[in-house]
Amino acid sequence: MNNVPSNRGMDSAVFLVIGSCMSLQFAASLAVQIFPHAGAWGVSALRLLIAGLILCLFTRPRIRQWNAMQWRRVIVFGLSLGLMNSFFYASIAHIPLGVAVTIEFLGPLLLAAVLSRRPVDLACVLAAAIGLGLLGWDALGGESQLAPIGIALALIAGVFWVCYILASAKVGEVIPGQGGLAVVFLIGGLAAVPAGFQGALVIVGDPHLLLLALGTALLGSLVPYSLELMALRRLPPGVFGILLSLEPVFAALFGWLLLSQDLNAWQLAAIALVISASIGTTLSGRARRPTAPREQLAAEPAASSCIRS
Repeated sequence: MNNVPSNRGMDSAVFLVIGSCMSLQFAASLAVQIFPHAGAWGVSALRLLIAGLILCLFTRPRIRQWNAMQWRRVIVFGLSLGLMNSFFYASIAHIPLGVAVTIEFLGPLLLAAVLSRRPVDLACVLAAAIGLGLLGWDALGGESQLAPIGIALALIAGVFWVCYILASAKVGEVIPGQGGLAVVFLIGGLAAVPAGFQGALVIVGDPHLLLLALGTALLGSLVPYSLELMALRRLPPGVFGILLSLEPVFAALFGWLLLSQDLNAWQLAAIALVISASIGTTLSGRARRPTAPREQLAAEPAASSCIRS
């Protein structure tokens, strides 16, 4: 049987990935509207807890059959996911959405360079570092005056994205199916509860805020994950990774459309540099391992935005 995806299947998969990126950033835009009432950590906690509960209803994870090693890996993965999401949400409370996503992308780009040590990957990281430098200059002396705390929080989110990438591969090795993911969502939500408990209570007590939180859970976790899973079955991993590299564009677009966040020339240049670096890293990885299994490549930095942020 021919396993090469048809052109029609690939075309539809492209729209699936684009839909995933749009859903993820639309959810982030919804979350920003809740921050003044409940704070970033409260929103992050409820988003992941709601997503985990919904996914548990569908997957019914067999947690009684997990051994100590499986639980350790799931817990590490869940903590990585929860802290990555929470610090990202905390960052977009201070800086524009497109800028935050751009900075967060530096984490997996650096990981790709460290793992490969190829000159082309190091050049990509250098390009991304120049982009970060532009944002730093803009924060300290530019017209927009980006909040340094927002930049720092986005960088921390990028560090936890690296942890998330490494932990996700280990969980996939020992827990088949999607039951592990449901528990990971719940653990990630619990990780944000200590800092977001009061905010979560505010959301639960307000039907309007609770509806927005439900929207962030569905559009920011379950919908993107489902769309990307379907796309991975139809797209070569390299193409998938390149499409995900465009995520900062969608973040900037939704930040402009829904949150009235304008970006200046320096910020747009930084976004362009990071996107170019991400695409370059993806192409380099594809050339390095052209015969690698799709499941393996899907866990690499350029193709790991499922359920993140």
